Order: sequence, then C-alpha cells, then structure tokens
Amino acid sequence: MLGMLGLILSLGLLIYLTMKGINIIIAAILCAVLVALTGGLNLETALTDYYMTGFTSYFASWFLIFLLGAIFGKVMQETKAADSIANWIKNTLGPSRSVFAVVAAAAIMTYGGVSLFVVGFAVYPIAVSLFKLANLPHRFIPAALVFGSISFTMTAPGSPEIQNLIPTEYFGTKPTAGGFIGILIAILIMLTGGWLLGKMVKKAVRNGEVFSLPNETSKASNEIAATAELKQVLPEPEPEQKQLPNVVLAILPLVTVIVSLNTLSNFISSTGAALISLASGIVLACFIMLPYLQEFWNPLAKGTHDALIAAANTCAVVGFGSVAAQVAAFQTVVDGLVNIPGPPLMGLAIAVTLICGLTGSASGGLGIALPILSPIYLGMGNLDPGAMHRISALASGGLDSLPHNGYVVTTIRAICGETHKRSYGPIFLLSVILPTIALILAVILYSIF
Repeated sequence: MLGMLGLILSLGLLIYLTMKGINIIIAAILCAVLVALTGGLNLETALTDYYMTGFTSYFASWFLIFLLGAIFGKVMQETKAADSIANWIKNTLGPSRSVFAVVAAAAIMTYGGVSLFVVGFAVYPIAVSLFKLANLPHRFIPAALVFGSISFTMTAPGSPEIQNLIPTEYFGTKPTAGGFIGILIAILIMLTGGWLLGKMVKKAVRNGEVFSLPNETSKASNEIAATAELKQVLPEPEPEQKQLPNVVLAILPLVTVIVSLNTLSNFISSTGAALISLASGIVLACFIMLPYLQEFWNPLAKGTHDALIAAANTCAVVGFGSVAAQVAAFQTVVDGLVNIPGPPLMGLAIAVTLICGLTGSASGGLGIALPILSPIYLGMGNLDPGAMHRISALASGGLDSLPHNGYVVTTIRAICGETHKRSYGPIFLLSVILPTIALILAVILYSIF
C-alpha cells in the first residue's frame, strides 16, 4: 500500500513541479528519491543503478536522432527555408483561411522533420499577421500551432518524428507500420481537428471576440508580435522578400527526409534510416540554399545545444520511470492493465497513454512503457506488431499534452506570450480529447481487422 501511495504521490509531484517551472532533471531525481523511499528500494541502488541505467540507455539509443533533428531544424531556420514555407502558405491561402494556413505551415514542417520549437518560432509571426488581418482572437494561435505540430504529424505512418521511431526498436517494425488504418486515423484527426478549431474560432468571433494580445506577455513575445504587426502595417519591401529562398528549394529537404526515411527503412534499421535521412536533409539544405546560409558552424552549435537539453530532459523522465518500474506497486499496475477486459490492444493503449500523461512527455513515456510492455504483448503471439506500433505511437499523443507538457508550456508562454487560462481549452480538446477518441477507434479497428 505504501509503495502504491508513493508511486501516485511521486507522479503527482512530478506534474506539479513541472508546471511550476522546476527543471525537469531536478524534479525527476526528487521524485525518483520519493518513489524509492516509499517503495522499499535501496536509495543508492535506485539512483546510481536504476535511474542512471534508464537515463544512459535512452541517451545512447536516441541522442543522435535528437542531435540531427535539432541541427536540421536550425539549418532550415538559418537559411530562412522555414520562413519561406510559412510565407508561401500565408500568401497562398490568405487571411480568409488563417487558421488552416497556420496549421498547414506547422504540419508540413513538422512532418518533414523540423524541430517542434523551430516550427513554433518560425510560424508564430506569420500567425500573428494572418490573425490580425482577419481580426481573429489571438488566444487560438497556440492551439493552431500545437495541433499542427503534434496531434497527427508525430503519430502518423511515415513520420520522421521520434515518437514514430521509438516503437520500431521494440516491435521490429518500420516507420510506416500500421498500414491503412494508421493513415485513416491520421486523416481523421487532421480533418476533425481542423473543423473543430475553425468552429471554435468562428464561435468566438460571433461572441464578439477580436484580435487582442494578452495583458501579460513576455518581453520576447511582445517583440515578436510587434515585429509581425509592423510588417502588417508596413509591408516588407521587395528586396527583403527576395532574401527568402524559393519555396520549392525550401520544401525539397523536407521531402528528402520523408522519402529517404521510408525507403531506406526497408533495407536497414529504422534508426539508421532516420540518421541517414536527417543527415541528407541537412547536407541538401546547406547545398541548395548556400547563398542564404550566412553562418554554418553556428546552427550546428545551437542545434547541438538544443539537442543536449531536449535529450537530457527526456532521459531524466525515463530515469524516473526506471526507478518506478522496480517498485512492486508498478508491476501490480502493469499486470492489471495487461489483463484488463476487452481487446488486448486496449491494455497497451491505456498503459502508454497514462504513462505519457503522467510524465508529460510522449517520447519519455514511450521510453518508460515499451521496454516493459513490448515483451509482454509480443509474447502473446497473436497480435500484429504493426498494430502495436501504431497504437503505441497514437497513445503517446493523447494525455501527453496535458498542461505540464514541455512543448505546450513553451508554445503558450514563451512563443505566444499567452496564458493557460486564455488558450489551453482549445489545446485540450484538439490534442488530448480528439487523439484519445481516435486511439479508441484505432484499437477497435485493429482488433476487428
């Protein structure tokens, strides 16, 4: 009983500390100490063995993916390729389709392998300009960015995002695993979410809401917003526009990453294919957009710094999970989920969903859950590994988007200068409720077919 109580309290503490802005590495270690003490584990063994083994194993497996993904994003940013794509979508769709334009810009870049945070900062000024021209409420911009970045792009078949790559290591599958049902669910999330977001924005406009920046905005976000507003009032002169690369050149590295990943994964491991595809995207972007690349080593340095932070933060969560997994109460929970009545895939879906939600990290949750769950479900013998892969990926994209999720916090506060009170409601509907419903549908379809 004490072990179960400690497990619940430690998870609750992790959520609380994260939402309070406490460094996730410190928070994870504190929570690991709590779960070890209440679970009857030797503290030294828990920290130096279980915690560090989980931390270093995840780092060894995925750091190069984090590194190349971050560098690719920085190169796309440095060459102004991300700005070119965002501007092209803005000019093509116009203010009348502002919401769709923002979602599309974020989705295209994310599915092409660009780092989430690079996408957020690149698309936000465009979103401000479009929403201001259409006089739409600013508080919906975070929802558009989050929905376009993570709700369907990171869980769809063929995506180069790490949430779609991690299951390949544990189920022996390819990034395209899940077949037609996986594609159908991704399209369903995309279309339904787009319709819901558009409906919410129209309802707000009918209720009298107009474009307005929040009262409490960070200095950095005010500067971004002010820049976007200035561009709207005083459009950039033609010479400035010519400084952006042609949109075809800008998109070509994204296409290269996707195509090479899903082609090479048929011949080599998915991790190896991801490394080669991201490296190819980096080289191609530097080569074809060399005139726009003012700095070469700087993006590499910044990308490396970002990758270290992102990887360490995720590893910290995985380390905490590794300690929690040694407590008897954790195994009791796992046994209960595995033996839950209904389709076997339902237990897998619930387990991954809960762990990702409690840790506030899709990749961190998968790193904790799959080493424990994959041998159990593969051992059943009658389940399709491709279905388990897609269910795991979809499950990682539900409760992970609760208020303490790192990307959600960054998008709302740092990028958009908004508050959870004003803007989290639509995010909860689009990135928690909708993907969870889609997950249930996927479990049903995979169980039938």
